Amino acid sequence: MLFGKTIAALSLTTALVMPMIGAIPAAYAETPPNMLVVAAEIDDLISLDPQEMFEFSGSDYANNVYQRLIAYDPKDFSKGYQPAIAESWEISEDGKTFTFKIAEGLKFASGNPVTASDVAFSLRRAVLLKKTPSFILTQFGFTEENASETLMAKDDGTFVLVTDKKYAPSFVLNCMTAAIASIVDSKLVLENEVDGDLGNGWLKTNSAGSGPYQLTSWKPNESLTISANPNFSGDAPAMNRVVVRHIAESASQRLLLEKGDVDIVRNLSPEDVSGVLKSEGVKVMTDQRGRIMYISMNQQDPTLSKPKVIEAIKYLIDYDGMVNSFLKGQYMVHQAYLPLSYLGELKDKPYSFNIEKAKALLAESGLADGFEVEFIVRTAQERVEIAQSLQNTFGQAGIKASIVQGTGKETLGKYRARDFQIYVGAWGPDYPDPHTNADTFTSNPDNSFEAKLTGKLAWRNAWAADGYTERTAAAAQETDTAKRAEMYVQLQKDFQKEAPFAIMFQKTEQNALRANVEGYSIGAAISAVYYGNVTK
Repeated sequence: MLFGKTIAALSLTTALVMPMIGAIPAAYAETPPNMLVVAAEIDDLISLDPQEMFEFSGSDYANNVYQRLIAYDPKDFSKGYQPAIAESWEISEDGKTFTFKIAEGLKFASGNPVTASDVAFSLRRAVLLKKTPSFILTQFGFTEENASETLMAKDDGTFVLVTDKKYAPSFVLNCMTAAIASIVDSKLVLENEVDGDLGNGWLKTNSAGSGPYQLTSWKPNESLTISANPNFSGDAPAMNRVVVRHIAESASQRLLLEKGDVDIVRNLSPEDVSGVLKSEGVKVMTDQRGRIMYISMNQQDPTLSKPKVIEAIKYLIDYDGMVNSFLKGQYMVHQAYLPLSYLGELKDKPYSFNIEKAKALLAESGLADGFEVEFIVRTAQERVEIAQSLQNTFGQAGIKASIVQGTGKETLGKYRARDFQIYVGAWGPDYPDPHTNADTFTSNPDNSFEAKLTGKLAWRNAWAADGYTERTAAAAQETDTAKRAEMYVQLQKDFQKEAPFAIMFQKTEQNALRANVEGYSIGAAISAVYYGNVTK
């Protein structure tokens, strides 16, 4: 028996998109009518190769330059995954073989046709390159040795994927919506291969996709420009060009928007959001996002590995104070690693700011006089302000904290090398299935430094996750949706008590737009930004 593509996608349990607020009668921005100019923080971009990128800004880029086998409709995420490069798919009775029928007539920006061979090449490439996000695919048993037999083109119009065991079907399919599953132009990429690198060096700064846009230029820490792909198979985007400028300061973003120099700003402080709502010709879009803000403690540190210290730190966070002040309107208190709206969501918030309780726990650990510790944090306004708040509240319990700031690249480099004490950062889902966060927070099959499982936060923090790894794997294979959801709930409850992570907030993103901008999608809790439907 074959199961069609009607298998239900991940249930979204809350409304994904919140309404516009503060809209003002349209006023035209001063940017050209066929160009969209965005101000955002994009200093986390390290590479533009979709099989290597693993950063927030990279996902935004991949959404607009590449297509995948299946995708979410940015106009209605509640519909679940929809056909994209694959026009249909079937799943074998044993749940291991997925057969995708490739849509006809698709072309890459180069003009080359999109075939099943390109799909096979792209997904194999992700496995062979072994870059940070490769685990999204290798978790299904794909290896360098078996990739040619498990990821194969049956003919130009048929791609076959074979997993090592039966998984929840939505888990496999949701992974096909991740940036790493972007389909690249195999002919063009191989023409630019150097010393067997599968074109990685070239794709770091070039594009080879079939999405609505193609890369024009990237100037690290300065700007990213994409232009309309003339060979895109869908409706041509109204914006011939999208320019994303790296503007880190909220006040600078606001000023550019109010002057009409940019159309969209993405990183305003609550104060600047309130300010722009009073400006003529500006509106604010609010969208619940999947991004989780957290701190984590390196378990190689003898002090931070003490269970009572870990617990004490969770009581030294002024969750409500931050959300009601400098994070107001942009984050909600949330203490579980699955974002709200995901299958298995947990709304429990067992921790609150409690200095006396924290002091008692530190005393039980033999640290009544406190200790010294260092935070590493990306130089982004809200993250630095969180670190400063933590520095203050930690100090009230005798913990002297210093703050080391760096670019996204610098901070991530230290984090992925386990070269830190406490990390202040964020994590966003890579695909809209609960395993995406469960696997990274509660799975660590090899805690040795040599394993370099940098895609797993448990590994980055040297947390062995004993018992959690096996439970996480079992939840991914459970095909009973209700039972699967309860497994994630229990995992998160135990994680809250034991793990060296303090989950603090879930993002509620507020973007400010010129009033004439329509059709823009932030991506809700399950995706990234889409520019293809924007009009002005």
